[in-house]
Amino acid sequence: MNILFVLENYHPHIGGVEVVFKQLCEGLVRKGHIVEVVTHQLKGSKPFEKLNGVRIHRINCFHNRYWFSFLAIPLVVRLARQADIVHTTTYNGALPAKIASRICRKPSVITIHEILGSKWISMGGMKFFSAKLHQILEWLIIHMGFSAVIAVSKSTQRELIERHIKSKIIYNGIDYQLFNPRNANRRKIRSKLGLSESFVYIFYGRPGISKGLECLLRAVPHISKIVKNSRLVAIVSKDEAYKRRYNLMVKLIHNLGIKDQVMLLDPVKHAELPDYIAASDCVVVPSLSEGFGFSAAEACAMGKPVVASNTTSLPEVVSGRYILARPGDPSSIAEGVISVAKGKVASHGKKVFRWEKTIDSYENRYMQLT
Repeated sequence: MNILFVLENYHPHIGGVEVVFKQLCEGLVRKGHIVEVVTHQLKGSKPFEKLNGVRIHRINCFHNRYWFSFLAIPLVVRLARQADIVHTTTYNGALPAKIASRICRKPSVITIHEILGSKWISMGGMKFFSAKLHQILEWLIIHMGFSAVIAVSKSTQRELIERHIKSKIIYNGIDYQLFNPRNANRRKIRSKLGLSESFVYIFYGRPGISKGLECLLRAVPHISKIVKNSRLVAIVSKDEAYKRRYNLMVKLIHNLGIKDQVMLLDPVKHAELPDYIAASDCVVVPSLSEGFGFSAAEACAMGKPVVASNTTSLPEVVSGRYILARPGDPSSIAEGVISVAKGKVASHGKKVFRWEKTIDSYENRYMQLT
């Protein structure tokens, strides 16, 4: 089978969605399929390369990913003529994928990670016009009439049902060989960061509005008052798309007077994340909305206690030792972290999300469409 992926972002871009599609594309190649990816070109990346069997075409969008929706159309149409399936995701890859699938009369698949709906406006941090525009764009994409719609969680599927969109749930996977506590080096990172004697709680991800980092920062003063010698290690993206949000977080740290209690780190390679998780005593996922929640599932795979917001998909993916906090409530997050520091965290059953099952599920869905 020849599968064409139309994705706004792909390797070497760093993010949860990029992990999903890199794993899926390379897994399909291992199963004998031909996989082509059209994505937008990051600075320093090659216009074309073959990586682990995946043929990657990168479109120069003049460092503005929004142009990808239009500039990718000619190449996507050309490649779609030889494809059996055209697969995309939200947001900027959906239009060229749908146009190409319609012109070439090929089945189309879209993976929906999360639906924000009115949250575009209610979560704040974005000007009303821009938020409303994103809300409308999201509605248009999910109503484009793709041959198949995939939801990555029950939470996302419920949002789609409310909008009268039928979907199938295919959970994302976790690399349990990578996120294995026996292979991680806790001492190396704690020594490197000078945190050998501290209680360390960690956040990693984008500083986007939905990730709730601002709420976690507001919890730090209360945590520091109760848990002496505690430090928040925040591994946060400084990409151009999040530069404004990142600067706001830096300003908030200054205004709260918590500079000595917070360590801001640049993003680390995906392969290094397990060492940082192992170096922590607790992982905090304060998101206001999550389609799947990689950081929560990865931390659980590492056997770390997790404090996560009790919202959207997070209750679906957390397992082992965890505490669910009220979303958007700094005091509730603080209480959760303090409880972990005091050893007051209940243990629950383990949940497993294997990539093999994810890849097989997508392959079966493709076969049903062809």
